[in-house]
Amino acid sequence: MRLYHGSYLEINHPEVSRGRAKVDFGQGFYLTNIQSQAEKWAKVIAFRIKSFKQYDVEWLRYVVDCRRGGTMQQSFDVVEGGVANDNVIDTVEDFENGRITAEQALGQLVFKKVNHQLCIRKQEIIDQYLSFVSSYEL
Repeated sequence: MRLYHGSYLEINHPEVSRGRAKVDFGQGFYLTNIQSQAEKWAKVIAFRIKSFKQYDVEWLRYVVDCRRGGTMQQSFDVVEGGVANDNVIDTVEDFENGRITAEQALGQLVFKKVNHQLCIRKQEIIDQYLSFVSSYEL
């Protein structure tokens, strides 16, 4: 069986203890039998990526911190998740200003459709991996 490990480093002697602890199957050395998947991992694994799958307390605190000019954003090179748009901003601002608790905010956000945005915070990612394809006029 041929297996692949996607990394930006050459790993001659894998060490289970060096893997991240809180991932799908726990801490370990991850492999795949799909070469293209490993190549994809190798391209992005060098960057610190945060993906918010839903409006949750972690997303809420992150958005508030960013809107206040906080430091949480410095922890990641790419951030993906829901937009704090007109549909949810009142709830976010109520939480930010202490008018409601995180639990109350999440109780309101659970009914909102999660839109999508991706923020690239590291110029190197743009320079190496993005290219302009086209645009169109509305």
